[in-house]
Formats: sequence, C-alpha cells, structure tokens
Amino acid sequence: MQKHKNELLFYMDDSGSRDPDRKPDLQNKEPDWFALGGLIVDVTQKAAVEDRIDNFRAKWDQVGEAPLRSYNIRNRNGGFGWLGGLTKEIQNEFYGDLTQLIIESPIVVLACVVHRPGYNARYLAQYGQRRWSLCKTAFNIAVERAAKFALHHEARMRVFVERSDIKTESRMKSYFDDMRSKGLPFNESNSAKYRPLTNVQLKSALLEFGVRTKSSKLMQLADLVLWPACRGGYDTNDRNYKALKDNHKLLDMLCTEENGLQGIKYSCFPTA
Repeated sequence: MQKHKNELLFYMDDSGSRDPDRKPDLQNKEPDWFALGGLIVDVTQKAAVEDRIDNFRAKWDQVGEAPLRSYNIRNRNGGFGWLGGLTKEIQNEFYGDLTQLIIESPIVVLACVVHRPGYNARYLAQYGQRRWSLCKTAFNIAVERAAKFALHHEARMRVFVERSDIKTESRMKSYFDDMRSKGLPFNESNSAKYRPLTNVQLKSALLEFGVRTKSSKLMQLADLVLWPACRGGYDTNDRNYKALKDNHKLLDMLCTEENGLQGIKYSCFPTA
C-alpha cells in the first residue's frame, strides 16, 4: 500500500438497519437508530494500536480468536459467554481493561447517527418511497467530516468499511466515488451552514475506499467505540460515552469555530 507523507485511516462499522421503513421491535428498549462510524488513526500509529489489542488479548486469553464485538461483550454471549461465569470483581476488571485499551489508544472517534423515527417524520411525507437509505445520509456526513479532519492535518485519508455483502459494499463505494467527483448530494441551501467541502477538496482529501473483515483489529476497535458514540446521542451520561468524552477521544473535543471541524453528527434527533 503506497503511503503519502501524512496519511490517516478511517475505520467505519455500522449499527442498526439501513432501511428507513424497518418496523420497530416493540420488545427492544433501545432507541431506534442507524449509524456509520468508528475511529480515525494515523497510519504511523496503526501498529501501536494493534499491539495494545494484542496485549489485551494476551492478558484475557479466554477471548481466544473471537472478534471484539460490542454486542457479544455487552450481552455476554457468542465468543464472550464465558464472561457470565466470572465473579463481578473479575468482570469489572475485564471491562476496565477494555476501557483502558480504548482511551489509551491514539484514536479519534467519529460517526453519523440517524434517529430513524425523526428521519421518517421529517422526510416521509415529502419524499415517500424516494427517501434515501439511511446509509447514504450517514456515509456522506461521516466521511465528509473525516475529510475535513484530514485536510486540517494536511493529510489524505483511506476509508475502510466492514465486509458485508457485494450490493452494500458497491453502494458505499459509489457514495465514495460520487463524493470525489460530484461533491455532497445534499440540498445546497440547507447544508450551507455546515460549510461543506467541494468535490475538489474531497478528491484531494479522500485517497482510497476499501473493505476490511472483522479479523481486522482496527475494525474491531471501531465496533467497540461506535456503540457508545450512538448512545451519547440519547444519554450524555452513558458511562461508556462519558469515558470517550472525558478522555478526549471524540472528534467533538477538537472542534472550534476557527478550525471548522465537526464532530459526531446526530441527525434527525428530537433536538436536532
């Protein structure tokens, strides 16, 4: 892989259904969202982060080859069913070590989280079945904000999404290519307040689109940070979200009026 003088990597996982018409699960008490996002890391720091993950796995050898998946860890199932058999004290030690892994890694957390009920309330009457997939909205917003971060650091960025299916991967690749050739697809007057990048700027910042499987250590870390990033849109006192915020892992903590950077986007939320 050819390296540029300054190069950043954006690992993006997804959370929730892309379908705006998905019927809510009445048994699920979690908020109804779709999100794309994860972490940005300098290419020169990638190996250091991977070493931290290896050290975590070495201490907790019960993990074995299981991917670090937020869902399985939170629910103590799948490759992490063994967590349920530990004492509360040892469970807390595991979760504490996992938090330390995240907050001590040289990463920046960024995402776009779309509140599905708010999205439909805003666009269903106007656009009906012509509404975009939530993936299109989230991808364009998250990647454009990542591109601003790259340009601020005079860097170029490679964007990696998690392996899914050919149709979804092709769709996201088309979003990426369109950003570089045409710019953002949003209404210009509505989006002007966000000072969007032009297609020329996006082409300068965005170097490559790629796909990574869950075996990627950085993609696993992206999975771990995306969940609390989503939760923060509904509860800023969420413990894991507060850990990211208090330890300056969120891109939000780097944003000023002068630098024009933008952090996590909570789209179509009740207060958005």
